[in-house]
Amino acid sequence: MSDLQEYKCPCCGGAISFDSTLQKLKCPFCDTEFEIDTLKSYDEDLKQDSGDDLVWQEMPGTEWAAGEEENLSLYVCKSCGGEIIGDRNMAATSCPYCGNNVVVPTQFKGDLRPDYVIPFKLTKGDAVNALKNHLKGKRFLPRVFGDQNHIEEIKGIYVPFWLFDAEAEVNARYKATRSRMWTDADFTNTETNYYSISRAGTIDFDNVAVDGSAKIANDLMESIEPYNFRDAVEFQTAYLAGYLAERFSVRAEESMQRANHRIKESAERIFAGTVKGYDSVTTEACNVRLRNAKAKYALYPVWLLNTRWQDKTYTFAMNGQTGKFVGDLPEDKAAAGRFAALVGLGVAAATFAVTSLIWFL
Repeated sequence: MSDLQEYKCPCCGGAISFDSTLQKLKCPFCDTEFEIDTLKSYDEDLKQDSGDDLVWQEMPGTEWAAGEEENLSLYVCKSCGGEIIGDRNMAATSCPYCGNNVVVPTQFKGDLRPDYVIPFKLTKGDAVNALKNHLKGKRFLPRVFGDQNHIEEIKGIYVPFWLFDAEAEVNARYKATRSRMWTDADFTNTETNYYSISRAGTIDFDNVAVDGSAKIANDLMESIEPYNFRDAVEFQTAYLAGYLAERFSVRAEESMQRANHRIKESAERIFAGTVKGYDSVTTEACNVRLRNAKAKYALYPVWLLNTRWQDKTYTFAMNGQTGKFVGDLPEDKAAAGRFAALVGLGVAAATFAVTSLIWFL
């Protein structure tokens, strides 16, 4: 029976041994009993854990067609280095990432052509109204944020995204418990049953988006998701007319790690959600292996406005397709202090008046 000594208790992790009286395996630490076949099956599951396999195929790219680049120009921000693509007729403008002027137009060549674009569905007026509503009721907001001229500087920009498709083959194992309590004449009793649960299957992931711009925080772009890919069309330079567009500064290969994280996190959540009817569930292992993985290059519409306040940049972003809006706001502490002082004076004056009236009476 020496081989049985290698089994570990799934409940507490202690070494378990064979109980000849029970003809079962028993944990001396938590007194849990196991059928031999049950533990053998559990041990086989442990041996089959193979780890994650999140490796993508080499990503093909689509080159620009002859003459397609002629109507596009590249603007490079001297301040932050952001590279912005616009139509060839676009004049000098301000950088949507840092607010500085962009005055160096050049024609770009040789980069991958986007596969798809989701055209803007919402206008600048929609974005301005959304921002104004966001600012309403903010008593101590610095004045620059509510300045009408500043709000009008909000810009529409096509942000580069890598879209990852893959089949995720998932093998997961969980430890679960189910307890019941009863009371007899002498004691309150609790019985806890332990379960080893396995799940396996395949999930298709389509268009898992990863921001391809190094100038925009990934969490900011993820916060205005989701985009509806049903509105995507094959890329044409005409969609850029009147808007800015940044070319990717993070390549597909560099974006895979974040795509892997999003896929693995989603797969774990979906499979864990199928384990129901227990008092507690703990994930012991969840391995994800990718199949038929590939990536596409697309431009997604975003309305952006950057505001500088006390050496910090505050960015407002709105999904140019759905209108989902995010943005942090600072507090003007000086204005808040003045307001608190006025409130304090008012309270003090009211207290003095009441005290004087009491004294007079």
